[in-house]
Parts: sequence; C-alpha cells; structure tokens
Amino acid sequence: MNAPTIAVRSLEHRYGNREALRVGQLTFEGGATAILGPNGSGKTTLLRLLATVTEVQQGTVRVAGFDPTDHLERTAIRRRLGYVAQRDGLPPRMRVRAFCDYVGALKEIKSARLRRRWTGWVLDRVDLSDVANERIGTLSGGMQRRLSIAQALLGSPDMLILDEPLAGLDGKQRIEIANLLVELAKSNTVVCATHQAEELATLCHRVVVVDDGQPVFVGTPHDLAAHAEGRVWESETADPNATCRAVGPGRFRCVGQGIPSNQAPVPPTVADGYLAIVRH
Repeated sequence: MNAPTIAVRSLEHRYGNREALRVGQLTFEGGATAILGPNGSGKTTLLRLLATVTEVQQGTVRVAGFDPTDHLERTAIRRRLGYVAQRDGLPPRMRVRAFCDYVGALKEIKSARLRRRWTGWVLDRVDLSDVANERIGTLSGGMQRRLSIAQALLGSPDMLILDEPLAGLDGKQRIEIANLLVELAKSNTVVCATHQAEELATLCHRVVVVDDGQPVFVGTPHDLAAHAEGRVWESETADPNATCRAVGPGRFRCVGQGIPSNQAPVPPTVADGYLAIVRH
C-alpha cells in the first residue's frame, strides 16, 4: 500500500492580528520530510494544522484524502496518525506502561492483550522497557521525550507528525531515534520539524525551509546545501558581515554573500545552505 499524501493549498493562519503562516501549496507524499526554520517561523503552527490539533482558518488541508474540518473525516485522520507535540505534556503521576495502555485504548486497540503487546514493542523501540513501571514524573526529560515518540507509534500509524522529536536527547539517543524515523519512513509518511539543520535534514529525502511563516525552500538536502556554494569559508575570526558559528577553538565557519578575497571556499553542508537562506 502506498504511503498517504498530505496536501496543503492556500493555507493561512493568524493569531489575532499577527499572520503566523501563509502557504500557497505544499505536499508531503511518502518518505521523510524535515521542516526547518528558526524559532517562531511557523513550523509548529504548520504541524498542528496537519495533525488536526489546530483548526484550519483559511485554505485547505487534505490528509490521506480526508478533510480535517469535517468531524467524521477528522476522526478518520486521527486513526491513521501518530503525533508528537513540541512539549510533551505527559501525566506525571501515571506509570509508563499504564500510559501506553491508555493511549492504545484511545487509538481503538480494543484487546487488552494486543495493547500489552503494542506497549512492549514501542517501549522496546525507544529503549524504555526498563522503566515501564516507573511514574512518568520521575523520568528524565530525554526519557519523557522518547515516551512521547513511543505513544505516537502505537497502532502502527502510516503518518507521523513530529515536532522537534530529538529535543532533550543525548548524542546516542538522537542517533537511535533518527535511525528509527528513517526506518519508519520507508513505508510511511513522516514529517519532522526541527531548527537543527544537521540532525534530521541530512537523513530525510526532502527538506522544507520555513521563514517568517512562509516556505522559502522545498527540495532535497543536496539542493539545500547547494544554496551556499561559493559562500562558505573558515577562518580564525568571525566576520561581522556573515553568519558565523564556532567549529573549534579559535575557528569559525562563515556563510556570507560572497567569500572574502583572502579566504578559500569550503564545501557547503545542509546547515550552510539553511543559513544562506534564512540569513537576515
């Protein structure tokens, strides 16, 4: 079965008088897509609209062909969807295993035996089996993040919408969860928002860059890196006319409009391409 398609057209969303999002046309069709953008760029608003958490104000959203503004069709979407919010918001007094069982029931896994099997499987996938009987409030921030991902996997949804899924995880955990998402994207539609360009974006087949509430780039990670071709160099000092980040003691990687005559270009990365696009 083909992975479901998520399509957006003429989408606008406002908070009071402030325009938070304006999307002309955007489609997510199978595989993994990373949505990159600075904090406050509109990534979370877009994901909340796709996940049916926020109501559509203007424009159209179709998730696997269903219209989220219709009650019955919205329910059909949620049956096929796994969602991880930007903030976990987990019940602190509930135990890990009981929480997964509860979410499984909400996802209409009616058999208690089947819910137990699903709970064991998802906790194993995110390496939380050892804390299955602990209260959620006693878990570290990274563990709670992994639990949020685990609950999204219950029932084998064919669409995953994840807002900053790697936030709060240590290096090893980030690699493990990123690899899990890449595996899931082989047969599902996975949309991940992040502001860290080198994390998920390099593992996704498609990248969308959102800035000031609008998509400003849609393409492959290779295409994104190419935006910084001939604009990246490394030096011992930060250039005030470029976007620079430290890459080592007394060493800066800079992205500018052009390369100074006394510097040599270096091959651009996905992060360089992202900075070249959103650089203000």
